[in-house]
Amino acid sequence: MAMGERQPKHQGELWIDPDDLPRAPSHPFYARLNAVLEENEIHFDRFVEELALPYYAEKIGRPSLPPSVYIRLLLIGYFEGIDSERGIAWRVADSMAPRAFLGYRLT
Repeated sequence: MAMGERQPKHQGELWIDPDDLPRAPSHPFYARLNAVLEENEIHFDRFVEELALPYYAEKIGRPSLPPSVYIRLLLIGYFEGIDSERGIAWRVADSMAPRAFLGYRLT
């Protein structure tokens, strides 16, 4: 039996653009909650950021999460029964529905 030789093969690209991935509908609860937070004159993100503005330094320290994103993370923890920030971060990293709720893309 003769030893075979490995034939060089060209491997295609490993990168897949996240916009090319198929999208399933988001979790209906988070989609509706986003709609409620943005409907009427609430404008949740702007409202929360204006409330928190006096408590943030302009140039000292590292920029933090936007206050509205932090509140949304706490809402995810509350609704899903997650009682630690590390658990919430794991849940958001693991699922597309909470990521869409926060306004974050896959990348």
